Amino acid sequence: MSGFGFTVGARSGAARTGVITTPHGEIRTPAFIPVGTKATVKALLPETVRELGAQAVLANAYHLYLQPGPAIIEEAGGLAAFMHWDGPTFTDSGGFQVLSLGAGFKKVLAMDSGHRDDDVIAEGKERLARVDDDGVTFRSHLDGSEHRFTPEVSMQVQASIGADIAFAFDELTTLNNTRDYQVMSLERTRLWAERCIVEHDRLRSSDRPYQALYGVIQGAQYEDLRRTAARDLGGMPFDGYGIGGAIEKRNLTEIVTWVTSELPEGKPRHLLGIGEPGDLFAGVASGADTFDCVSPSREARNSAVYTPDGRFNLLTSASRRAFEPIDADCDCYTCTHYTRAYLHHAFKAKEMIASTLATIHNVRFTVRLVDRMREAIELSDFDAMREDFLGRYYAGTASA
Repeated sequence: MSGFGFTVGARSGAARTGVITTPHGEIRTPAFIPVGTKATVKALLPETVRELGAQAVLANAYHLYLQPGPAIIEEAGGLAAFMHWDGPTFTDSGGFQVLSLGAGFKKVLAMDSGHRDDDVIAEGKERLARVDDDGVTFRSHLDGSEHRFTPEVSMQVQASIGADIAFAFDELTTLNNTRDYQVMSLERTRLWAERCIVEHDRLRSSDRPYQALYGVIQGAQYEDLRRTAARDLGGMPFDGYGIGGAIEKRNLTEIVTWVTSELPEGKPRHLLGIGEPGDLFAGVASGADTFDCVSPSREARNSAVYTPDGRFNLLTSASRRAFEPIDADCDCYTCTHYTRAYLHHAFKAKEMIASTLATIHNVRFTVRLVDRMREAIELSDFDAMREDFLGRYYAGTASA
């Protein structure tokens, strides 16, 4: 395992600090990992992402497979070199996009668990992906061309992209699927995990930096399925683990705790697709180490920004003559140079700088928040810090 490792540091209940070592540097945990889906964090330069305190970025194997193609990224020297990012990188397996885009849900899956339908698809959409025991056949959302991902193909694509940390190919289900389907899918994902390990080992080469492989724990909202998946994959020779799938937000702490209590203590745990402040606290408190989510940048492009007093929209009339920063206590470039009034104007005028400035703030806010959680764990002050922050944040959001 040359070039990759994980050490656990301080603890506060299930919350913990640690250090992930990769060929491109260290990640001090807990840490928020900004999403650079297509080898770019939207609206930001890689140098800016680093200045915001981000320790790593996560790109998407599905999107990079379709454009520009893994061979081009490999020729460029791998993902970090291709996108001019000086630091560790992750790629997810592509499974989320293959199945969520295939069902017409784009970036989010149906979260209403009241209805059960194993052929769930977004209203007015045509199914673009079909799953079988060997893999997934899908049509590109770009041009309609047909492709096929198997565990082996996902490993080959991710090996060519060359991120420091890759994820095993898994089947994504929604909360709308029946329990019987969740059981069948979990076994399919277990078998795919075994195939991913075999192919990943086959592709390893002394000519390439060590690429870690994380298994992905599914199981939806069911405790027995989540625990079974964690025990099954926890017994496999993965370097770390992703906690994935559709999760009922109100039960996030409980679901993550089921999983982390079953996983090996000495390996890192990544909570996929989590980025809202309350959810980040829940994940850290439950023993997750790293997080990724498009929310901070996507919200910013839609003029919504985070502050200690809650989230608000810069397009409202309250910002029109607000000649003050988004957050007076924020140290980001936006807050130290621009006013809410200017951002209100830029969004109203549909200027590109609006997305850049708002994204700078939201990414810095989120990275800094998780950094503060890490410091609070080290000082044995995590519970108090969590209570203080969330009390103020959600009181502000409720009144915004």
